[in-house]
Amino acid sequence: MARRKMLHDGKAKTIFEGPEPGTVIQYFKDDAITGNGKKHDILPGKGVLNNRISSYIMTRLEAMGIPTHFLKSINMREQLVREVEIIPLEVVVRNIAAGSLSNRLHIKEGTVLPRPIIEFNIKNGELGNPMVSEDHIFAFGWADPMELEEIMAMSWRINDFLSGLFAGIGLKLVDFKLEFGRLYGEYGELYIILADEISPDNCRLWDIKTNEKMDKDRFREDLGGLVEAYEQVAERLGLVPKGGILKGGNINEQLAAGLEEIENELARQRKLKGINRNPPGKPRKI
Repeated sequence: MARRKMLHDGKAKTIFEGPEPGTVIQYFKDDAITGNGKKHDILPGKGVLNNRISSYIMTRLEAMGIPTHFLKSINMREQLVREVEIIPLEVVVRNIAAGSLSNRLHIKEGTVLPRPIIEFNIKNGELGNPMVSEDHIFAFGWADPMELEEIMAMSWRINDFLSGLFAGIGLKLVDFKLEFGRLYGEYGELYIILADEISPDNCRLWDIKTNEKMDKDRFREDLGGLVEAYEQVAERLGLVPKGGILKGGNINEQLAAGLEEIENELARQRKLKGINRNPPGKPRKI
């Protein structure tokens, strides 16, 4: 890792220069951080499980026609992904009241919403990733109306698919966060594709029968057992053997390293169709 050029070091992932132009390597860390860095811990095995879960989900989404940046898992902690220009928005899809929605609107946690809700936050940790409206997005050039329409259409489809996927393994999809990126083609055509990750780090998942939390809220709320919960999600998805890959509270590196790689064959072969659009202008400074 020390010999590779680091492009970005985030809370849960580090991005390195890829082996080919247009690619980067996404490394999943064991760090658990919340409260904009106020709470931080290292949880062995967390990165391995998130890498595996996200790799699998990205391939399933690609199979249903959602273009993603994921190409293949390289090893137990790393993915090869397309290099994209990240749109500076967090897209939050909510099915059940929880977290900040419950706090803001005093809606009891666990209340099923009349319909799914999409919210937008600007990606700015110094400001606490505040919620923004469509007017903010257009006024400051973070995305144009056509891009946002495409993002929302994909978000609804992803919600439908993930809700069914998790229900099939006994989990409720309470809410989740998505990020999207711009991918420019050879002739200047522009594509919007799903980026970042989809894992228990950015999905709220509750057991259907018990309402037990199986996501990052276990860390936020000091419930303990975060890695064990993530491992159970991976086991239900068939991504780790029965009995898991944790031994005595630590990851079994040999067993984890022996898990088969996940490759997104559709992403590798997909020939994106030109959409005859010019790249958007640079966002205005705030």
